[in-house]
Amino acid sequence: MLTKRDLLRSVAVAALVATAAKPTPANAQDNAEWPSLLEAKNIAEEGFIYGLPLVMNYAVMQEYAVDRNSGQFKAPFNEIYNMHHVATPDDTAIITPNSDTPYSFVWLDLRAEPMVISVPAVEKDRYYSVQLIDGNTYNFGYIGSRATGTEPGDYLVVGTDWKGETPTGIKQVFRSTTPFTFTAIRTQLFNPDDMPNVEKIQAGYKAQPLSAFLKQPAPPASPTIEFLPATTAGIKDNFFQYLDAALQFVPETPRDKAVRAKLARIGIGPGKTFEFKDLPLEHKAELLVGMKQGDDKVDKWLANGNKNINGWNVGSFFGDEAFFNGDWPMRAGAAKGGLYGNDAVEAMYPYTRTDATGEPLDGSKHKYTITFAPGQLPPVNAFWSVTMYDGKSQFLVKNPINRYLINSPMLPGMKKDADGSLTLYIQKDSPGADKEANWLPAPDDTIYLVMRLYWPKPTPPSILPAGEGTWQPSGVKRVS
Repeated sequence: MLTKRDLLRSVAVAALVATAAKPTPANAQDNAEWPSLLEAKNIAEEGFIYGLPLVMNYAVMQEYAVDRNSGQFKAPFNEIYNMHHVATPDDTAIITPNSDTPYSFVWLDLRAEPMVISVPAVEKDRYYSVQLIDGNTYNFGYIGSRATGTEPGDYLVVGTDWKGETPTGIKQVFRSTTPFTFTAIRTQLFNPDDMPNVEKIQAGYKAQPLSAFLKQPAPPASPTIEFLPATTAGIKDNFFQYLDAALQFVPETPRDKAVRAKLARIGIGPGKTFEFKDLPLEHKAELLVGMKQGDDKVDKWLANGNKNINGWNVGSFFGDEAFFNGDWPMRAGAAKGGLYGNDAVEAMYPYTRTDATGEPLDGSKHKYTITFAPGQLPPVNAFWSVTMYDGKSQFLVKNPINRYLINSPMLPGMKKDADGSLTLYIQKDSPGADKEANWLPAPDDTIYLVMRLYWPKPTPPSILPAGEGTWQPSGVKRVS
């Protein structure tokens, strides 16, 4: 993501071409302090891998909570925004958006005081989850059907340095590693006519400062921040300038101390203003090569960091700080594969760009099927889905029936095969009126498919543990 598809491309061959003709500035960087070119390249590579999720997250924060003219603005900090629809091809701030559950969003600013997230009672057969994600893109807590049940409750989210007592009436305290955190709330929609019921539940989600919850005077407001505006063009031209900006709001930890010390050697860090344009040409070239190599390593991790099961990549690569444990390629791969994904116990995301034989999926050339044998539907406590994305952008695909996924609530309207199995038709044109209920429209181009298993069953048959489970997703079969 970084927030648009271009940011996933290598950050910069164009920038190199643009700067190649310019003379080296006389006052560039003090060469005595600058590492050797090879060392600078290696720092840029490691820094890109470490920083990619931070910059992606910073850009989403800009679009959702800061820049009212971004086209993706949701609400100011500490205000909940409820989407009264599921994601469509028009939603392009986050790649691989989930189109199963209408989202509610709130970006929390925890600098002045903690925030209280309150949830209403939710019926037992309707899945919902409140996912707390900090500026490191660590999932640091969950409220919801699986984690806390379906009763109403008040939960406290605190920043890194809060030292207060847990107030009466608070069910649980969640501690963020950063002062700004993203809260993504998913509420299951059973069918289009169910939207009014979802809206009633969304109206019961509340976010308020702790002082308001306790009916006490509010503490002094935090200073206003002049955020560096995040734009696609700006990030492409100067990725590390945006990493500077993001690192202001990501306190150093023992796990990232070493990589941040390296970044500081090439002028990157909180309070610094990295200016790519001021570097000598050979330094620019080395940094660009390093960033390209870093991007390639992230792609390589995405391709190989999971287990290949029938052509699907199955693995677990979202979690808290301890889960990642300083594995920056895994964290970057997780963000690039689908920013803000869930822990495995909350949801599993088998994904594929190939059919069962390893050939690339391409809707312009072939038709495909996915067949679940009798009794072999994905084993979940909540629900499952298969979502179609454009293979290049990872956004949802416009199609004549406005269907972006097939999920388990649609099963009653779908047709079973004679032997009781379920076949999905993956193609760009309708398979015919008799099969259209089972049709997942594909782009006239490359295909990216993501399966989602919400609250996967922990006991066999199960997809857990990730990559080792007794249930395996059915491969995509080419039929023409």
